[in-house]
Amino acid sequence: MTKGGRRYQETADQLRELISQGGYRSGDRILTERQIAERLGVGRSGAREAILLLEVEGVLEVRKGSGIYLTRNAGDNPRSDVTDIGPFELIQARQLLESAIAGMAALTVTKPDILRMHEALEMERDSIASGRMDYSGDEQFHHLIAVATQNSVLVEAVGDLWEKRARSRLWAQLHDRIFETDYRLRWLDDHNLVLAALQRRDPETAKRAMWQHLENVRITLLALSDDEDPGFDGYLFDPQQVSGAFR
Repeated sequence: MTKGGRRYQETADQLRELISQGGYRSGDRILTERQIAERLGVGRSGAREAILLLEVEGVLEVRKGSGIYLTRNAGDNPRSDVTDIGPFELIQARQLLESAIAGMAALTVTKPDILRMHEALEMERDSIASGRMDYSGDEQFHHLIAVATQNSVLVEAVGDLWEKRARSRLWAQLHDRIFETDYRLRWLDDHNLVLAALQRRDPETAKRAMWQHLENVRITLLALSDDEDPGFDGYLFDPQQVSGAFR
């Protein structure tokens, strides 16, 4: 990886070269996501983020149920100045950090903390029931878990990750390709499992529940935004290696 660059940017450069070598013209359907991942020797998450970047640049268009199309030659316009953290890279960071935070919070959480978390989940439930794409209850729940650690550095770290999510053009591009909403109910169920572990003051279960929740988020985003092969290469990193750290 080049100094100061991000992994998905390097993969996007390789994808531009692959497209150029393939002799594609504007309007042509190019390789599938799986083929791109195999040709470039990257995981599905890495291929997805590179495709998202080229979508933001207007080079590619992903058509649900049809494939990936070249909208203009990759060299026709200068590269964008997008420097976002990749959405799956962000989920990975949250998974590692917030699972540890949940474990710590289980040891320090107070009754008022628990009551506020219940209120946040009610906000989330109301948003889902009304059909609003409002994630403020979701964000508030994760924020309150960090607050329950009584560690201001961890609170700031979680807030920073959510701010990066809110500012990310790649994250917005990913969500534009998602048309189902039932997944939010599954994520709410995950939140309730985390909260139950916190109420029992069970750090190991809280840690595992949060890790699994964010793994479910990642897998769901991959599956819902993919029209080719939802079961292919489902991990950005080996979950067994990470979960082994929780034993």
